[in-house]
Order: sequence, then C-alpha cells, then structure tokens
Amino acid sequence: MWTAIKDWLGFGGRDITFGHGHDHDGDDAGGHGHTHGVIDPSLSSSERGVWAIKWSFVILAITAALQLIVVIISSSVALAADMIHNVADATTAIPLWIAFVLVRRKPTATFNYGLGRVEDLAGMAIILIILFSAIVAAWESISRLLNPEPITQLLAVVIAGVIGFLGNEAVAIFRIKVGREMNSAALIADGYHARTDGLTSLAVVLGAFGVWMGFPLADPIIGLLITIAIFGIVWQSARAVITRSLDGIEPGVTDEIRHAAEHVPGVRGVVDAKARWLGHKLRADVTIAVDKTLTVSDANMIAARLESELHAHIAPLEAVTVQFDHSDAVIDLPAAGGGHHHAPEPFRVATPLADGLLQIIDTPEGERMRLTLTRGIEGLDAVVKIGRPGGLVETLPLLPASKDHRTFQSTVAPDEPHEFDAQLLLSDNDGQEEILPFRMEEPEGHHH
Repeated sequence: MWTAIKDWLGFGGRDITFGHGHDHDGDDAGGHGHTHGVIDPSLSSSERGVWAIKWSFVILAITAALQLIVVIISSSVALAADMIHNVADATTAIPLWIAFVLVRRKPTATFNYGLGRVEDLAGMAIILIILFSAIVAAWESISRLLNPEPITQLLAVVIAGVIGFLGNEAVAIFRIKVGREMNSAALIADGYHARTDGLTSLAVVLGAFGVWMGFPLADPIIGLLITIAIFGIVWQSARAVITRSLDGIEPGVTDEIRHAAEHVPGVRGVVDAKARWLGHKLRADVTIAVDKTLTVSDANMIAARLESELHAHIAPLEAVTVQFDHSDAVIDLPAAGGGHHHAPEPFRVATPLADGLLQIIDTPEGERMRLTLTRGIEGLDAVVKIGRPGGLVETLPLLPASKDHRTFQSTVAPDEPHEFDAQLLLSDNDGQEEILPFRMEEPEGHHH
C-alpha cells in the first residue's frame, strides 16, 4: 500500500525516461523545480507541451474562479489562500502565451535577437502579483487569528476544497498522461506537483471540519500554513526568473555542451562554453580545439557535426556559434563512460556524386554508421559493405535521416570489432555508381 501511495504521489520513479542513450547525472524529474511564472524549456520547445500547459491553465482557472465565489460568501481565509495557490499554478501559462506570441516576430534593427526577453518581464510581473496576494492572505490569516470571526457556509467551503482537489487531480492526470506520450520528464514532474497541490486543497476541508467541531481558529491556522507555502513558491520562482533575466543558466547546460563534444571525432577539447536563455530558446557559444593541420573544409565539417550533436543533446537550443581556438594550448577531452571514445577516425568522401564524412557515431538508439554530406546530388543511395572474416559481407544500407537528405544513417549498429576493410557504394537515379574502398581502425588501446 505504501508503495502504491508513493507511486501515486510521483516518488516511484517509473515514469521518467531520457531522450539519449546515456545517463546524465541529476537530469531526472526531481531536477525540475516547482516554479511559477517560468516554464520549463523542455515543455515549451514543443507544440504538444504548450498545448498541455494551456489546458492546465483553463482547468485551474475554472477551479480558482469557483473557489473565489465561495470565498466571497463564506469569508474563509484558508480557502482564500488555496485559491491564491491555484491562481499561482494557473498563471504559469501567461508568460508562456506572451512569449510564444512575441518570439515568433522576426528580429528587427532594434531588437536583433527578437523579443524572447518579454517572458522574463511577464514572469516578474506575475511574481509581484502573487507576492501581493500572499501578503494579503497572510494579513487576513493573522487578523483572523487575533480577532476570530464566524465562518458561514461550511458545506460550501468543504465543496470548494474538494473542487480544488479535483481540479488539481485533473491537471495531474492530464499532465502525466501527455508527459508520458511526449516522454517529457518535466511535464510528468509538473503533474505530480499538481497532485500534491491537491492535498493542500484538502487541508481546507480539514480546517472547515475543525470549525464545525467547535475550533474556529482551525480556518485561519490552515490559511496561514497555505500562505507560508505560497511565500516559498514566490521565493523559488523569483530566484528562477531573476537568474534567467541576468543570463544565468542551469549548471548542467554547459556540462551537456562539453558532453556533446565528446561524441564528435576531431574535437580535441572544449576551450570555452557559454550559453544563455532568450525566452524559451537557448543560444550557445563554444570554442573548441582541433588539429591545427586540418584544412578549413575539414574543420568546418567538425564544427557542423558539433552543432548537430548539440541540437540532439539540448532540445531548446536555437542557435550555436562554434569558434576554433587559435592559441597553442591543446586540451584533450577526458574519457567518460557515456561517450563513444573508441570510434575509428572518419572517412572523407569526395566523389562526383557527393562530398562528406562517413563515421561511426553514438545515437539514442546505439551506434550507427552515418554519412554527413556537404554536397550531394538528388536521388542519392548509399550502402556500406564491410568485409568480415571467413568471406562474410556485412551490408548496411544508409537511409536519409533528415528532410534535406544531407544525412544518411544505418538502422542498425555495425558489428564489432570496428576495425575492418569496407566499401561505400554510391548511386543515383541516372545509373551513376561510385565504389569507394576504405578502412576503419580503432584507436590504439581500444581493440576488441
């Protein structure tokens, strides 16, 4: 029974999965704070997440409106505090809506980066409104403690408390369901937060029961406890909004940038990594060290590969600027269990049909053979044939992995060991064919 209760409240840990095939320390649902006036970027990066938050706003707004009616006729400060709590939950969608309307406007000569910062201003405004409401609720609770007044319509207060619970539970079920469909840890965690908020509404029922039992101070005491919880919400949300408005980011963002670089052959180290939020989108500046003997084309290929990895690792990333270190320092990437550090050196493709880079990469589904093109003709087909001992041939068709057909990738991993002689077969719709023999060798010390 205790296990079932913990799972219902969200402490079972069975709903959260990750978008990558490797673990990230601290990247679970618990890392998403229950803040108001600021939306987790992993939600706002998809239309489905925005849709879920909008409907959550509607449900909680209706809940708060019904509670407000009972607050007026009953004078219950506990119910008033719970209503403010639900308003705080509902208003999270307001900066999201404002930001999504404004960030779609094209940059101008005055606002070169668009209007993403409007969300921070909206978040601050909402926090000030909630803070003012919490102060009023605290004043009323303390005044009622010092000067008790009779509470009328106890049955209506109980019904309103139950409505608050049901409204939060409906939001919880909705967010958890959509979160599972989206594989969104943040939305699932937000659902469990709404569920625990519903228990706060049940505290209103407890206060009404205490008044009915002849203890009139039960209502202001419950109201004061809920108000204290609201002040905690204001503090936590204010920290989040102010931090973001000052270009602060979560420490894990730069860690993730460095982690993504570990997946890119040719990157010898990350010299510097910076990022900042503009509304719901993240912008990053990365300086990397590479072999100084590389051609400009090869270096640009590495930069393009790094950009692709960063977009795969960090969903809200909108743009990244990659620069090359011009100093004499060489910073090698540390070995880490999650990276594919034994990958062979990539094979450079240069034919009349296409130019690009063929390599073995890590994906969320595991290792894959990928051909990334800088130039390619329409209708290109690519197949890798690997010679194995005993005369066996391993065939890996490379299928288009992007809409512009510049990335081709196998659907399965190449067999181990990753040291072999192979051929890349390229062809087009006009019957042109190219056969490129190549060899891949694992770095010294990583032989199987």
